[in-house]
Amino acid sequence: MPEPGWAEQDALDWSEHAIQALQRLPDRVKRQISGLGLTGQSPSVVPVDRRGRPVGPGLIYRDNRAMVEAAEMRLRIGAATFHDITGHTPEAFHVGPKVLWLRRHAPKVFKATFQFLQPRDVVLHRLTGQFFTDESHANCTLFFDLTSHQWSGYLFEQFDLDSGLFPAAVPSWTVVETLSAKMAAETGLRAGIPIVIGAGDSQCVAFGAGVTERGPISEMSGASSCLNSVVDVPRRDQRITHYSHVVPDRFTTEVGLNTTGAALQWVVRQLGFASFEQLSSSAESGLRRLRHLAENKNPCDLAPLFLPYMGDGERDDPTVRGAFVGLSDRHDRVALAYSAMEGVALGVASRIAVLQRAGSPLEELRVSGGGAQTAVLGRIKAHLLGRPVCHLEADASANGAALLSAQAAGYSDEVGGAIRHTLSRAKRFQPDEATHAAMLPRQRWFEAARRAPALHQNQERTGKDGQS
Repeated sequence: MPEPGWAEQDALDWSEHAIQALQRLPDRVKRQISGLGLTGQSPSVVPVDRRGRPVGPGLIYRDNRAMVEAAEMRLRIGAATFHDITGHTPEAFHVGPKVLWLRRHAPKVFKATFQFLQPRDVVLHRLTGQFFTDESHANCTLFFDLTSHQWSGYLFEQFDLDSGLFPAAVPSWTVVETLSAKMAAETGLRAGIPIVIGAGDSQCVAFGAGVTERGPISEMSGASSCLNSVVDVPRRDQRITHYSHVVPDRFTTEVGLNTTGAALQWVVRQLGFASFEQLSSSAESGLRRLRHLAENKNPCDLAPLFLPYMGDGERDDPTVRGAFVGLSDRHDRVALAYSAMEGVALGVASRIAVLQRAGSPLEELRVSGGGAQTAVLGRIKAHLLGRPVCHLEADASANGAALLSAQAAGYSDEVGGAIRHTLSRAKRFQPDEATHAAMLPRQRWFEAARRAPALHQNQERTGKDGQS
């Protein structure tokens, strides 16, 4: 994070560590592998040359340097028109504004660029030498037509960009290549197994969690959180982004938060908790306090309010900042721990409410990733939402990518059974009516606080060359 609001990674790590992970698999596992399915964090982007080598930094999803460019994109086309074409409303979060930022502020890098790739695309090129992306990754560039499933010549023309700066986009189940003898020797896998392009991480999570029809909502819960539901027709609400699902003739809606797990990691580091386990244990004590609160006591006195927007802005609001609100010297470590966990859950619930208002039902929340390892977080979410919360034991992103490769390897009939087995092993948390009622005043407090002008900054930043 070299500047406020910036977030970069070394793109070489994306491919080199993927190869190392394959190399380190036990031989007994390598002999059983029948196919490879790929996924990766999205939207994130790196400019590469004709050999696939990075010519600039990897800019990840929470990099908000391109606020000005995102605003210019909205102004040029109109936010509603952009949403109608792409399923997205331009924000610095997306790939397109980052590309325009590089053209303006790093012209030498832009000139040296052959194509802009996302992390999964980089791994694919390392494995196959091919330049491809899939539809779900193409969706978040802001240059892909959601319903016609092809790059938009109109949008490229509007922003004076060559369509060749992005790779060909194919469906998520496409077999791009089979593993060559050279890569088989390097990884220790069998030559000739299919390599399926796969999809963005949150779309693979939705597939691995069995979110392929209306009803359940998927949460990919790690450093950030993505929330996905399934629709046949894109929603008109401009706060909701859309992606091609890995299931034919379906779309996933998506809303999210840039810092959920990352916010809790900050709390552990900065507030003196010995470990994440200690934070969780203290938060459990705070939840018990809430349950046993006397009827005449105000639940808002229990603990301060935590707003988990710790990444110098959010994907749909780069100006919002995190905060503890309502601190008192009555509040102890337990109150702070509960506040932190609850704040993440409140942020998630706030985003789910957007999906619900747009017509996506919530029968059950299915959570995968690091957040699914924290029972108290699941309990708080269940009480807040008034719906069951299901914590998946396995990483649904890896499962989803694996199931896509399984289909290509001839195991289509087993995919449904694998998903059912994953769900059968999940830990489920049920809502409690009394606790839900006690949380409602705190939820209203959260919604009022997150809109407060004091929590927003005018973050129109300038580039290093002085241009705004």
